[in-house]
Amino acid sequence: MKPEVIMLMTSSLDGRQHPSRWTLTPDGERKDWGTMFEQVHDSLGGDAWIVGRVTMQEMSKAAAHPPAAVPQVERPLHVAARAAKGYGIVLDPSGKAHFAGGTVWGDHMIALLGREVGDAHLAELAADGVSYIVAEGPEIDLAAMLETLNRAFGIQRLLLEGGGTVNGSFLAAGLVDEVHVLIGPAFDGDSSQHGIVFHPGGLAGKCELSFREARPIAHGMVHLRYAVSRPRG
Repeated sequence: MKPEVIMLMTSSLDGRQHPSRWTLTPDGERKDWGTMFEQVHDSLGGDAWIVGRVTMQEMSKAAAHPPAAVPQVERPLHVAARAAKGYGIVLDPSGKAHFAGGTVWGDHMIALLGREVGDAHLAELAADGVSYIVAEGPEIDLAAMLETLNRAFGIQRLLLEGGGTVNGSFLAAGLVDEVHVLIGPAFDGDSSQHGIVFHPGGLAGKCELSFREARPIAHGMVHLRYAVSRPRG
C-alpha cells in the first residue's frame, strides 16, 4: 500500500519557489512566508516529507566522506531506524546527497537511490545512520519506493515539498493525492528558473486537478487546495 501523498509548496504569483528572489511587500517579510509554510506543514500531520537532492544538500550542508575501506552493504533496503517520530526523505538517483548524521531537523533520514549508486556511498550513508532504498531496475520506480516506505517504515502520509523536478515526477507518475500551494504576494520575474512543478514534455494528460478550497491566511498569502486524479477516459 502506498502512503497518501500531499504536495505542499510556497509560490510567488508567477510560480517560482525561492522567496529570496521575490519582490517585497508591506504585508510581511520573507521569514513570515516561511513561518506560514511550517504552520501548514505541521497542520497536515505527515509522517514524512520528501525533497530532491539539491534541496536536501542545502539543508544538510555535508560533504562526501566515504569510508576508507568499504564493507559489505545491504541492497536494496537498509533500515537504520524504525518507528521514528518523523522521517525526512531525499530522492537522489545519483547518490550525491551527504549527511552529517542520521537526522535532519530531528527527522530520521531515508535516501531513495538509483541502481548504479556505488557501495562506497551506501556504506557512508549506513555509517551516518541514514536508511536507504536502492532501485532494483534501471529507473527509479516511485510507486514501488512508496510501497517500501509504507511497509518498512510505516509511513502513511508523505508531504511532497519539491523542488519542481521532484514534484513533476510524482505528478507524472500519478502518485499525488492532493496539492496545497501557499501563494505569496510577490513576483520573482526570472523565467530561467524552474517553477514549483517541472516535467520534461509537460504534464498534459497525466493528472487532473479538482478545486477543494481557497482561503486567505496571514501576511498576504492565499492557501489553495486541490484534489489530484488521473485524467478520465
